[in-house]
Amino acid sequence: MSSPSKRREMDLMKLMMSDYKVEMINDGMQEFYVEFNGPKESPYQGGVWKIRVELPDAYPYKSPSIGFVNKIYHPNVDEMSGSVCLDVINQTWSPMFDLVNVFEVFLPQLLLYPNPSDPLNGEAAALMMRDRTTYEQRVKEYCEKYAKPEDAGQATEEKSSDEELSEDEYASSDEAVAGQPDP
Repeated sequence: MSSPSKRREMDLMKLMMSDYKVEMINDGMQEFYVEFNGPKESPYQGGVWKIRVELPDAYPYKSPSIGFVNKIYHPNVDEMSGSVCLDVINQTWSPMFDLVNVFEVFLPQLLLYPNPSDPLNGEAAALMMRDRTTYEQRVKEYCEKYAKPEDAGQATEEKSSDEELSEDEYASSDEAVAGQPDP
């Protein structure tokens, strides 16, 4: 059986080889961000989130800590902290699971099948149970407002120049850039 550090390395490499954008937080392999796209045919489709992953020293025997960095409207995600309430990750984790499972199975399932009876966001849970259409509209509004590719830091090098335009973005940024005189 391999050591936890070898397994951590192997799982991280497997995640990177699966075409996920992974950004290391520091020199170690215990904290990193992963870009996650909302599942197709769901109100989250088109949304892009930056997910913070922290691997405990005892990984894979202990579950990773998963949290959304940019906002998401979901009964099982705390709106302020981004913490995820997901049984598979929090209680029933097994060393048989790996990081690819988290991003290809667990998180998509969470978004496709929210559990309003075990909420971290009570408002989202109540709205989902009371008025599913309005709930799905609110999800889409959050996707448009907080989960655009640039919100997840998709273009890390280009982001700084994009940020300069973001304030004027809604007022036709092409005209604003073209219409500015040279200094």
